[in-house]
Amino acid sequence: MKNKGQSTVEYVLLVTAVVAVVIVLTVGKGDQSPFQKKLNNTITTTMSGMETEAQKLTTSMTTN
Repeated sequence: MKNKGQSTVEYVLLVTAVVAVVIVLTVGKGDQSPFQKKLNNTITTTMSGMETEAQKLTTSMTTN
């Protein structure tokens, strides 16, 4: 029974640590943290690529 309680406590501590790391990375000084800037850049780049590919598909469908 003691091991089960210990495992639960260890699991809770691990989850708490992960949540703390996420909070530290997303809450920065000023407008945006470095993590937020990189995330926004990645999202923007991905969206741009998807729009480009969608435009290519649309163009290829209308020319055929």
